[in-house]
Amino acid sequence: MEFPEGFNQLELLESHGHMIPVGMESAWDEEEEEDSEGDDSQHSEEWFQQQELKRKDNPEELMLWAAEKNRLSTVQHLAVSDPSLVNCHDDDGYTPLHRASYSGHTLIASFLLDSGADLHARTVDGWTPLHSASHWGHTAIVSNLLHRGSEVNAMTNGQLTPLQLAAGNPAAPQTLELLLSQRTLQAGLRNSAGEMAYDIALRKTAHYSLFEITEPCNNVY
Repeated sequence: MEFPEGFNQLELLESHGHMIPVGMESAWDEEEEEDSEGDDSQHSEEWFQQQELKRKDNPEELMLWAAEKNRLSTVQHLAVSDPSLVNCHDDDGYTPLHRASYSGHTLIASFLLDSGADLHARTVDGWTPLHSASHWGHTAIVSNLLHRGSEVNAMTNGQLTPLQLAAGNPAAPQTLELLLSQRTLQAGLRNSAGEMAYDIALRKTAHYSLFEITEPCNNVY
């Protein structure tokens, strides 16, 4: 089974996990080697250059790939040659900023924002770059997006907020603290399952105490 490059398995599980049959063999291991996520630190510079060369005739694909793989010089070159590329997107609606945000590439995210990337862009599931960065606990990018005007209470198609996504990540306490400190935050918003961020944190992580500290300010209940 083939998936588009940039396909994010964990985000699919978060938003569509209830649709995946239990007990069936996964086909994700059958992806082509060059498209697997893997550990990019194990790849040589020659490998990256070869991958860029394969995509040189498709600037949009190259831009998306470079943003996800932390290839800052490539992203800069492409943006200068065609500024519209900073807002290109894949079949699922992920833009270069989405990819840099969920991958944690702070410098690339900043460059894209400086170059006119749309911080309100949404995927087909309604995810903004802030949702992606919050879900994966990339605090520096979350801070940058909020500073630039990203909507802290934005909801996905499944009514997930950035706070709810961070609340479900055991490795994202700093991101959770940052989001909880936002003056306009509505911590009591509920997702399509009727859960607030506090409920998710109580169920999935040890960070629910952060909500208790900020409860008077954020109206958790």
